[in-house]
Amino acid sequence: MRARMALMVAGQACELREVVLSRKPIELIQASAKATVPVLIDTDGRVIDESLDIMLWALHRNDPLHWLDPQAGMAETMQWVRRCDGEFKHHLDRYKYQNRFDISDRGDPRNLAAKFLEDLNQRLEASPCLAGPDWGFADTAVAPFVRQFALTDRAWFASQPWPRLQFWLEEFENADLFKRIMTVQPPWQSGPIFYT
Repeated sequence: MRARMALMVAGQACELREVVLSRKPIELIQASAKATVPVLIDTDGRVIDESLDIMLWALHRNDPLHWLDPQAGMAETMQWVRRCDGEFKHHLDRYKYQNRFDISDRGDPRNLAAKFLEDLNQRLEASPCLAGPDWGFADTAVAPFVRQFALTDRAWFASQPWPRLQFWLEEFENADLFKRIMTVQPPWQSGPIFYT
C-alpha cells in the first residue's frame, strides 16, 4: 500500500502486476531473492524490493507534496517509520499470525504492539499528522500497518482509549488516495495470454 501511494503521489507511471503469493510467478523469484511483494524493477534494470525504499525512490524523483521535507523534519519522521518497521511490525506479525509463530496467547504480542499505538495516539493529540499539520511520508509509511493491526480485531481496536489514532486511521481509510490504490487487479500471469 505505502509503495503504491508514494508512486501515485510522485506521478510515477508503472506497470502494476498483482501477484498471488501462493502461486509466485517465476519472474518474481528471478527478480528478487526474497520473492515477496512489493518489487519494483526500474527501467535500467535496478531492483528495489522493500516498500520503504520504493517510497523513497519515487519521491526522490518527484515530491510534489513535499513529503521528504516535513515540518517536523525528516529525522523525526524516520524515527516513527523505523519504530513501525522494527518493533511494531515484529509484534504485529505475531499478533496476526499466531499459529505461524507458535504464539500461545495472542494477547501478548497485541499488548506489546499497543505500546507503539499508544505513542502514536499521544503524538496525534499534539499534531493532526505524525510530522506536522499535513498528511505526509510518516503517515503513509505507518498507516497501512496500523490498519493491519486494527483489522485483526476491529472491535478490540475500537474499544481502546486512542480516539486520535482511531480518527487518523479512519481518515486514511476514507482518503481518495487510499481508495485509488485499493482497486482490485486481476492476478498477473506470466507467459502469453490468449483471449477467445
